[in-house]
Amino acid sequence: MNELHFTYKIKQHLNHGLQLPAGTLKRLEGARQLALAQQKVSEHQSVLAGAGSFVLHQVDNLHLKQVLLALIVVLGITSYTYWYADQSITEIEIIDSALLSDDLPIAAFTDKGFDAWLKSSASQ
Repeated sequence: MNELHFTYKIKQHLNHGLQLPAGTLKRLEGARQLALAQQKVSEHQSVLAGAGSFVLHQVDNLHLKQVLLALIVVLGITSYTYWYADQSITEIEIIDSALLSDDLPIAAFTDKGFDAWLKSSASQ
């Protein structure tokens, strides 16, 4: 006796022991037919078509809160990057202004001896 035959015998035995009224059996059969009619039939698609369907389905499921949260995160990162760049530029402007307003001529900054003097002054 193979497995399929065995399951068939069990099903027959269970059906024989189940005594339901004829009206209930008809309603159950009608509900089963309705469920089978509404069941989605799987379609064979290529991998790329399946990927496109997946992406399209995910876009449909995005909620407004998720989109707004992503927009706020992007806006925050952009604002921080702009602020950090502005701070760096401001610091460079202050240093440049201090160097240009000093009494030393510009040629002194390119002199190798001046660089050595700065290093020795800084170490003291």
